[in-house]
Order: sequence, then C-alpha cells, then structure tokens
Amino acid sequence: MFTLFSGCIEHLCRKDQFHLLILGVDKSGKTNVLEKLKQLLTDLPGMDPSQIMPTVGLNVGKMEAFNSQLVFWDLGGQPGLRSIWDKYYAETHGLVFVVDATDPERFDEAKVALDKALGARELVGAPLLLIANKQDAEGAVDMQEVSEAFGLGKMDSIPCIVQPASAYTGQGLVDGIKWLVEAVKRSPRRYHVTARRR
Repeated sequence: MFTLFSGCIEHLCRKDQFHLLILGVDKSGKTNVLEKLKQLLTDLPGMDPSQIMPTVGLNVGKMEAFNSQLVFWDLGGQPGLRSIWDKYYAETHGLVFVVDATDPERFDEAKVALDKALGARELVGAPLLLIANKQDAEGAVDMQEVSEAFGLGKMDSIPCIVQPASAYTGQGLVDGIKWLVEAVKRSPRRYHVTARRR
C-alpha cells in the first residue's frame, strides 16, 4: 500500500522534462546564451564569455525552471556541423534559434538554415523562439527587422516569437525561455515526443 501511495505522490510531484534545441549559424552566440541561462536560472556560475570556444558537436545544459526540467542541446553552427542537427529533431520539444542582430549580412544564411530545420518532418509543430542576440551591442537591428528578415509574420503553423536579447547582459533570455516552455506545454508535440522517448 505504501509503495502505491508513494508512487502516486511521486507521479503528482514529478516535473515534466523538455528538450530544447539551440541552433543558429556560427558566431551567433548560442553557447553564450546557454551559459548565461545557467547563471540566470540556476546557482551555477556559467562559463565566462571570454573562455567560450566555437562549439564542435554538442553542449548540454540541464536545469529546473518554470516548474519543468529543461535539457538544452546547443549544437555547433559551422556549415560542416549543420548536417548533425537533424539527429536531434525527433527528441526536441521546442527550438531556440539564435541570430546575431549585429550581423544582418548573415541573415540570409541563417534563414536558409532555419527554413531547412523547420522543413524537417521530425521537427513539425515544435514552437520556435528566435533570439535576436547582441542587443547590447552597437548596430543591433530591432526585433521588427529580424522578424521581417526571417518571415516570421507569415508563419502560422507553429507558435513563434522574436525575443530581443543579450547573452552578455542576460536581457530578454528568461522571458524568452519562459514563453517557449509555456508554448511547449500547450503544444501537441509535447505528447508525441514524450511517447517516442518511452
């Protein structure tokens, strides 16, 4: 009887676990975003930005926030590494796509990468948080320009927003991730991904 009771309590108190995939072209600040989130959402110090090297492969960050267990997968954005992105799509609940808002010349390249990811069957229905990073830097374009450049106004098949943010100061990151977690909780994809993992 005790085992049944404790199992029920454990089930009721268990937090949902969501996998959030962080993508973007190289030098957009993906790993900086992950490290700043560690500082903002946990007691972990996060890595100093000057110590962060380009990601070759995968960085993983696990933290509890918004009554959920979040597992972040930060993948390298160099052209040669983008071919591994699709290996993570089937297990992804929500997508974080990071854009360097100070480098609009690379928006076309980033849009092609994002469109390819969103066109993958394994990622259908995943909510999208597009982080317009480096808002603290001179020359950063605003979220309206980023939204237009990436055609987000035309996207009606998935929940998506542009979040102006700075991985250096932390501005906008918590608000963006909070939105994404809430969107994932409302998404039918939440149940499909969880069922596949069992």
